[in-house]
Amino acid sequence: MKTIGLLGGMSWESTVSYYRIINETIKKRLGGLHSAKIVLYSVDFDEIEKLQHQGNWDATAKILTEAGKNIERGGADFLLICTNTMHKVAPQMEQELTIPILHIADATAEILKKSNKKTVGLLGTAFTMEQDFYKGRLEEQYGLKVIIPEKEDRQLVHQVIYNELCLGVLKEDSKKSYLSIVKKLQNQGAEAIILGCTEIALLIGEEKTEVPLLDTARIHAEKAVEYALKEL
Repeated sequence: MKTIGLLGGMSWESTVSYYRIINETIKKRLGGLHSAKIVLYSVDFDEIEKLQHQGNWDATAKILTEAGKNIERGGADFLLICTNTMHKVAPQMEQELTIPILHIADATAEILKKSNKKTVGLLGTAFTMEQDFYKGRLEEQYGLKVIIPEKEDRQLVHQVIYNELCLGVLKEDSKKSYLSIVKKLQNQGAEAIILGCTEIALLIGEEKTEVPLLDTARIHAEKAVEYALKEL
């Protein structure tokens, strides 16, 4: 079994999901008392969040790269960045690290391609929805058509993530708003909805909708197990 590196804390609410899902999946695959070999480094999200909203991505890249080096020194064979948004700086990190980064968008795209979904809706932070590092990767490398909500809905999705979900707050009104936005994306032709922020599944991940909701935290975590159990 390879050792999984987890770069978490963005927020710690979703990092908990990664740890649980990875170990549950290992137990299901191997049985008995098996659990995953994990090196976890958790950053202070307050620092990261301030830099995000200042647009200082170079500073966030330095913080995450140093964290990644600590994970590498801890013996991890590969790395997961336990958040969608901070994959924006994955290319800078890859230049400094010797272990591979298992990209969350790639793992999600594989699921979509296997299920023959070609048009998808994307929910996430404003950075993930509006910038090209995530949806551009899906479109250019996997030929997917990515639909994002209208501006007002994007603002609502973003605010709920930072002001509620990252603080562990789950509000019924926010759930209803998110599901309404899911329906709008479906009406625009989305065949599936990417929950492109690892906290969103805490709010609507278990909801029954007419189109599938793709929990990126679960997809990423399960892909990590698959990779960890491949022969070295």
